[in-house]
Amino acid sequence: MDERAKRRGDARRERVREFALELPGAYEDFPWGESVVKVNRKIFVFLFLGHLVAGQEDSPPTVTVKLTDPAAHAHAMSAPGAVPTGYGLGRAGWVTIPLGEPGAPDAELLCDWVEESYRTIAPKRLVAQLDAD
Repeated sequence: MDERAKRRGDARRERVREFALELPGAYEDFPWGESVVKVNRKIFVFLFLGHLVAGQEDSPPTVTVKLTDPAAHAHAMSAPGAVPTGYGLGRAGWVTIPLGEPGAPDAELLCDWVEESYRTIAPKRLVAQLDAD
C-alpha cells in the first residue's frame, strides 16, 4: 500500500473514531491493543490497524461495524475489499471495511454505518437520548 493511501485510511479511521466517541455513553477501549468503541460494555465499532487484517503488515486500517439493515449491509459489503468479519461475527451482520482502498467509503458514510451499529448495540435509553439531541 502506498503512503498516500495509508494516510487517507488513517484520516478516515480517526474521523470515525471521533464520531463514535461523541455518541451517548460511548467510550474507547483497547482489548487487543487496538481501538474499539463500546457502549454499555459492548463493542459497536472496531478500529483496527491494518496489520491485524490477515497478518498483512502493509494492509490499510479498517472499520468493523454491525449492520442488521439488509440494504446498509449490502451497501457496506459492496465497498472495495469489504468482507464479513471473521470469528463468526459476519454471520451476525458484522462487516469489515478497509479504509485505504481506492473507492473506499468516505468518512460521512462510515459514520452513518457506525451510528447504525451503535443503535443496534446501545440500550434503548441511550438511543432515545441520541434521537433527542
